Amino acid sequence: MEVKNSGATATSSSFQLQQQNPPPLAAEPLRKIILVAAIAAGVQFGWALQLSLLTPYVQLLGIPHTWAAFIWLCGPVSGLLVQPIVGYYSDNCTSRFGRRRPFIAAGTALVAVAVFLIGFAADLGHAAGDSTGKGSKPRAITVFVVGFWILDVANNMLQGPCRALLADLSGGNARKMSAANSLYSFFMAVGNVLGYAAGAYTRLYRIFPFSKTSACDLYCANLKSCFLISIALLVTLTVLALTMVHEKAAAASPPEQAATVKKRGFPVFGELFGALKDLPRPMWMLLLVTCLNWIAWFPFLLFDTDWMGKEVYGGKVGEGNLYDKGVRAGALGLMLNSVVLGLASLSVQFLARGLGGVKRLWGLVNFLLAVCLAMTVLVTKMAQHTRRYVGDEATAATLMQPVAGVRIGALALFAVLGIPLAITYSIPFALASIFSSNSGAGQGLSLGVLNLAIVIPQMVVSVASGPWDDLFGGGNLPAFVVGAVAAAASGIFALTMLPSPPSDDASTKALSSAGGFH
Repeated sequence: MEVKNSGATATSSSFQLQQQNPPPLAAEPLRKIILVAAIAAGVQFGWALQLSLLTPYVQLLGIPHTWAAFIWLCGPVSGLLVQPIVGYYSDNCTSRFGRRRPFIAAGTALVAVAVFLIGFAADLGHAAGDSTGKGSKPRAITVFVVGFWILDVANNMLQGPCRALLADLSGGNARKMSAANSLYSFFMAVGNVLGYAAGAYTRLYRIFPFSKTSACDLYCANLKSCFLISIALLVTLTVLALTMVHEKAAAASPPEQAATVKKRGFPVFGELFGALKDLPRPMWMLLLVTCLNWIAWFPFLLFDTDWMGKEVYGGKVGEGNLYDKGVRAGALGLMLNSVVLGLASLSVQFLARGLGGVKRLWGLVNFLLAVCLAMTVLVTKMAQHTRRYVGDEATAATLMQPVAGVRIGALALFAVLGIPLAITYSIPFALASIFSSNSGAGQGLSLGVLNLAIVIPQMVVSVASGPWDDLFGGGNLPAFVVGAVAAAASGIFALTMLPSPPSDDASTKALSSAGGFH
């Protein structure tokens, strides 16, 4: 099959094996689409808690900052392995319960198990022999890591089938598809706001009095309470969706195709990695820009609240409450970021038309991302130069919170970063759909290829950011500076090397169908 896209021609033998999908059905009522889209709020609630609270928590368990980033390897690893596998087998699932619903139910059950392990890691570790004082708690760390990896795997199991089910329910109707993906994006923003708000509230543990124990202090109890609320929300939304929205079982694959799949042995990765050999040039450029973009984003997404607690507030992990106040301020900043993210995601098409296309919009916001990441250095220096103390050095002066100007500047950075984040969550996926529209690979395979440009940089940053920061004396600024350079490079390549989409109409259509959040 010959692929022609923006002047690029490629022979794509890796796409010869097609999935056996049923023909489009009539679109379902909007209320059913809303029920499925609402699951995104429960999923994103948990993601928000991970981003805002878990990096400080692992350090409280005794994992040093240099090694904390390795914990986050699970996200990209599970994204690399789980999403293609679940996507492939959900497309070909012939269960009488439907193609997507069994995977959504299994993912939710795994989330419940993972949340229990994470929230009660300190208690389980103490019961197994860990001490309650300061220092490393190896048994609690083991329980936490197992739970954290299960959580990321489960979240990846949920997201793909949910988006695929929305497409199924839309029945090929373009307007319904656009509405479904807009609702999915809206509920993701809702989940973010709720998650960050919960992370910023300091007395949530009072809802669950049993959460505070001798092995679990106030910070730990608040985190435990947040995750209990998260699982209650997700289970409620999932049960409502799965009981009120029904799928028709997919037809079994023809014997010839089933034999071909069995002979190939690994059809998922055979198609995914085989597709790389025959990618047209536009897709390679898209992968390059996306790769640099995520090298820029991931250090900040990983250490943003830790940066607020250490560099901005001047606190230390486990010493006093100043670090905890900084982490909660960071959670507030992430909530503001999510509000801007939601508003900006609704304006992507308008901004693209005003700036001359999605290519130019993506390039320009990457420069905005670079400026914001570089500004973290300025905010940190301002915080250091305006430190205030109570008492004097002879009587062990106590450090106070940063001045209002520093706090406002840091929160403003969080908010402004919502704009480039909205573009990062939408345009790459839209362009992947456009550049692969004539390849015959289907949305699942093209997004699987694009996912490689996201998860591989995340793995590199997870491994390298801790030692890199430690090389320059610790802290988070060295990784942020590398991120700023990568963002600027991403903007340059987006403007100069990334091909423009074939037409504005195609861009708008793909932006509507891509949904924006992955």
